Amino acid sequence: MIAKLHRLGLRLAHDLRHRWRLWRGTPLEGVTMIACDHRDHVLLVRHSYGPSGWFLPGGGIRRGETPQQAAVRELREETGCTAEGARLVGQFEEQVSGSPHTAHVFTCMTHDEPRPDRREVVEAKFFPLQSLPEPLSPRTRARLAFWRERVNGGL
Repeated sequence: MIAKLHRLGLRLAHDLRHRWRLWRGTPLEGVTMIACDHRDHVLLVRHSYGPSGWFLPGGGIRRGETPQQAAVRELREETGCTAEGARLVGQFEEQVSGSPHTAHVFTCMTHDEPRPDRREVVEAKFFPLQSLPEPLSPRTRARLAFWRERVNGGL
């Protein structure tokens, strides 16, 4: 019962945050972590709130935190996985909820099995790049294409 209430609270908070961003138009910064296992499979998550679909782990940057620290923290919080060799792939500008957003994209390896908390993240799995699940969010597609081009030369 508590988990259901927590998920409901997350959905409400997500909606309120979206409306606040639309109204304020405040510039935002966020992080995405593209974590791979020893087979070069990529880790994706499904949230209990927001749009349905598969996403890369990530989120906002806390006050006093570097983007890299935020990416490592978000990976651990959302999946229970530890980042090894985290490095910046790059950053780009986009719009999120009507606000300008700087996306910092990181990549790392992990040897852990994902353990989602089942409240914020209801599912977390590794997938081969040639067989990604649907629906895959458009932002996830864009970030994976950005990563492939920067890290793998577009392969």
